[in-house]
Amino acid sequence: MKGPHGVSDQPIIPGFHPDPSICRVGDDYYLACSSFEYFPGVPVFHSRDLVRWTQIGNALEQPSQLALSVEIPSSAGVYAPTVRHHDGRFWLIVTVMTVEGPVNVLYTAADAAGPWSDPIRLPGVPGIDPDLAWDEDGTCWCTFAGIGQVRIDPRTGQTFGEPHKLWSGSPGALAPEAPHLYRIGEHWYLLIAEGGTERGHAVSIARGPAPDGPFEPCPANPILTHRGTHHPIQNTGHADLVQAPDGSWWMVFLGVRPGGGTPGWHVLGRETFLAPVTWEDGWPVVGEIVSGTPAGSAKDDFDLAELQASWISVRSRPADLCTTKERPGWLTLRARGASLDERDVTFLGRRAQHLKWRARTLIDPTHGRGGLAVRLDERHHYEIEAGDGRVQVIARIGSLRTVVAEHPVPAGPLVLTVQTGGPRVPGDACAEPDTLSFGIEGLPALAALDGRYLSTEVAGGFTGRVIGMYSATGTVHFDWFDYEARS
Repeated sequence: MKGPHGVSDQPIIPGFHPDPSICRVGDDYYLACSSFEYFPGVPVFHSRDLVRWTQIGNALEQPSQLALSVEIPSSAGVYAPTVRHHDGRFWLIVTVMTVEGPVNVLYTAADAAGPWSDPIRLPGVPGIDPDLAWDEDGTCWCTFAGIGQVRIDPRTGQTFGEPHKLWSGSPGALAPEAPHLYRIGEHWYLLIAEGGTERGHAVSIARGPAPDGPFEPCPANPILTHRGTHHPIQNTGHADLVQAPDGSWWMVFLGVRPGGGTPGWHVLGRETFLAPVTWEDGWPVVGEIVSGTPAGSAKDDFDLAELQASWISVRSRPADLCTTKERPGWLTLRARGASLDERDVTFLGRRAQHLKWRARTLIDPTHGRGGLAVRLDERHHYEIEAGDGRVQVIARIGSLRTVVAEHPVPAGPLVLTVQTGGPRVPGDACAEPDTLSFGIEGLPALAALDGRYLSTEVAGGFTGRVIGMYSATGTVHFDWFDYEARS
């Protein structure tokens, strides 16, 4: 690579793509992110330059690989993958957060695009955020949040010895997590996140003579944080390092782009950013954020038998409830849960990737009710729903659910729209980050709703906005879906 491509607040992978982990094989880079309650799990990306990324699949796309029960709440599910390439294979280790607690599992593949194996369970690995590293004699070390470590056989899941503590991070810093272990030169480096994944998030590092330490902290810790600054990117942390073929070093990490007044609300979720790394006195120094390539618009006519990799559903996607094969050229959604308030709603969406965007879909609600939704979780979503001769705009905010607008429509297909706009009162300390306007194409907007209520600062959790189609009753069909960035 040739140095920075320009300083910017543009993520390299925009939208709800948190907890990035990266590895390089030859001239190719591969990156994986958390997916939480969405299925398929763990989106996988490929790049040749660290700036332009293409999603090449999802690692966990079969029910045998990931079975998220309806009891699992939003922001549970799949946490913090680590992706590595070793001995000619890709290895992916993740935490699946269940109602009983965290379960750590491992997958392997010959090709990062898949297919990936069924899970290899790791009952001897506690905690969350597991990492994989191999030493010179082939021993595999699994390090996890806390920060602890245990030796494992990645092919069987067997552990050797008891887990032991490595490092507690900076004195007084909460939540030491997201460890990654590397052999760089004569040292083993232990990179962690700490301070919590909110405004206090940070990246710190220590080094030692062996993979199990002892570790001494970097005197300049944290090596990355934007806490207490006016930087447009906040919550920076949960990082991973990679070396380019030319010898340069780079860091990927998550961050958010808050907007509106005080205290600021981020609505897209935690996104993946990139920065260069140099080395001084044997310690990494993180440079300015490098500009990513803005995500493009996307339209799907549902002409293919298989859905694009960017489509995600809530917890599961039964083929009989979500298919493009029943009515050629259309997406068919058959209702299960009665609304987006339900954990088993039939929903197909994509991550919002721009601060300003517009989404449209042509729906045929002749045999059911359904619509176009912006979802954060079961208690925080807005939607426009068609069926039974009327269109309704519905808002769910916490314990409150209300129909905010209604309009009669003739029978047959119609185009539903939703788009974002900026704060109505720029400079107002209480200004919302954006508004979401819902309507029927060709008519004035039916409702404009405050965007802050679909933000992590209000709803909590670890995800971001997902825009998509759903069925509430019966069967509904969608001819196309169009998502485009707005200036």
